[in-house]
Amino acid sequence: MQWSYEVECSKVFNHGKSVINQIQDTQQASIIAAAKLVADSFMNQKSFFVSGSGHSHTVAEEFYGRAGGLAFVKPILTGELTLTEHPTKSSYIERLSGYASILADLYRIAEGDVVLIASNSGRNAYPVELALKAKERGASVVAITSRAHSDATTSRDPSGKHLLDVADVVIDNCGVPGDACMEIEGVRTAMCPTSSMANAFIVQAISVLSAQLIVEAGGEPPVFVSLNSQGTEHVNDELFSMYTRLY
Repeated sequence: MQWSYEVECSKVFNHGKSVINQIQDTQQASIIAAAKLVADSFMNQKSFFVSGSGHSHTVAEEFYGRAGGLAFVKPILTGELTLTEHPTKSSYIERLSGYASILADLYRIAEGDVVLIASNSGRNAYPVELALKAKERGASVVAITSRAHSDATTSRDPSGKHLLDVADVVIDNCGVPGDACMEIEGVRTAMCPTSSMANAFIVQAISVLSAQLIVEAGGEPPVFVSLNSQGTEHVNDELFSMYTRLY
């Protein structure tokens, strides 16, 4: 088998750039709509929540607590939804009905809030139920998901819906069913999942545009700074005390 390290490495970059370019070409209207909801929630003194389970929970981390990120984001990021306690625990939890309803109560999602939910397949109970509960409470829902993956699967939620069926704004991460996009000779399954790459760009686009819209509306968007820069520690402490809600 003849192959080149450089060629194989380039394939990964090319697949990633292709997905990002598709998002830029097809999803800007949805990203702008999402940013407007986020900016409006801040200007109206409402809350902006972000959540996801499994690897999609990294969207919440990408939004929150990062240098250059919006400080008013409220992450719904419980241990059960992440991979930190057990590699497959979140896969079981996200299929359970009732868990999202509990979190909607605990985090006090309310009318006028915005809830952004990331789920590549959008088929499991957690993202669908959280979206439904948020809508029942009068909040707006933004979904980051794969339309191709959703269309290729049945829902696991009792409602029979996918996340994209419930959300007010749907941002397609332009990934393929199963997320992994590269076939490798000698490897049984595809590799190179693109959702994390796509989601990082989407998050930053929403954050930057939201900040610009807040400024245009006469507000001042609070933004975290790097804790590793000299003399900046107090800045984030002040923002945490102002915007981070402890439960």
